[in-house]
Amino acid sequence: MQLNGNWSYPTAIRFGAGRINEIADACNAAGISKPLLVTDRGLANLPITTSTLALLDQAGLGQAMFAEVDPNPNENNLEQGLKAYRDGGHDGVIAFGGGSGLDLGKIVAFMCGQTRPVWDYEDVGDWWTRADADNIAPIIAVPTTAGTGSEVGRAGVLSNSETHEKKIIFHPKILAAVVICDPELTVGMPAAITAGTGMDAFAHCLEAYCSPHYHPMSQGIAVEGMRLVKEYLPRAYADGSDIEARAHMMSAAAMGATAFQKGLGAIHALSHPIGAFYNSHHGTTNAVVMAPVLKFNRAAIETRIDALAAYLGIAEGFDGFYNYVVELNTSLGIPANLTDLGVTNPDMDWLVASALKDPSVGGNPIEMTESNTRTLFEACL
Repeated sequence: MQLNGNWSYPTAIRFGAGRINEIADACNAAGISKPLLVTDRGLANLPITTSTLALLDQAGLGQAMFAEVDPNPNENNLEQGLKAYRDGGHDGVIAFGGGSGLDLGKIVAFMCGQTRPVWDYEDVGDWWTRADADNIAPIIAVPTTAGTGSEVGRAGVLSNSETHEKKIIFHPKILAAVVICDPELTVGMPAAITAGTGMDAFAHCLEAYCSPHYHPMSQGIAVEGMRLVKEYLPRAYADGSDIEARAHMMSAAAMGATAFQKGLGAIHALSHPIGAFYNSHHGTTNAVVMAPVLKFNRAAIETRIDALAAYLGIAEGFDGFYNYVVELNTSLGIPANLTDLGVTNPDMDWLVASALKDPSVGGNPIEMTESNTRTLFEACL
């Protein structure tokens, strides 16, 4: 481990029940006078969305919305979103929803003033410097789930519909100008989405905590994020109207995405190609592969997991923590393996190659090779 790193925690967050009522003020603070609200199809006609559009309209900001967003958004969704943005003469984006709406909204704001293909801005080396930073539109991010934490991130995930690969599009200025975290927006989440998104937050914290890179601030945030998930995800799953549990899970989601500046690992390297090809829910896929990845990384992380287990009040160190993850998944109705998730007749050569190309690979505590990655996928099936 080398004691050096690049750290950044500048997100402005308005957190609390009812704070969606500040949406017009947030637009004003970001310099947005004609926003385009980007969300997914499932949210388009729900009360939380229509009431937010009404707040905008009452403030003279219009009520323009683009909702043609797939669960795993791709370049076709982006092209349509950019057309809606440009045709409407908009000057900013409200990224509204779960990971799909947040990610696509941020990428629309990023790409509206760029001239190169979106794939030229993948999170590889310094590719982000290719962008014209002065032509990135301001972003307001409003999460309606508690999982991805994309509201505080400087990147968006976009699937390539031709290659079935998930790509991370990165630029420092993709960071939202203002985030509104209102737990009341998450009250209507179905139990299965509460489970999957909650385990996504847990996966982000766990992988950040286990990453070998040096970032003690992220590591501390990750530990507390996992404590919040352990205490409050079962409550939110059992009672969707538990606003205290919803609020703490919303905090945990933002903490996970903040923490993974330290790195991600094999959980995400495996789940990205699975999600891109089988269109599975990202957080649920993370949860399915979590226990096998823990076992895969054991030699490198056992001492660290022992300390984490003690903090979380879990007996028997690594073994106790491993069993806790398995039992938590079961209690939340998470599929036991990838086969139960719907992964049938997988092209293992393609999955292995895709996982090894994923940017998350570099943060895994154990070096991933073609051989051990194949073995890991087989264990997940």
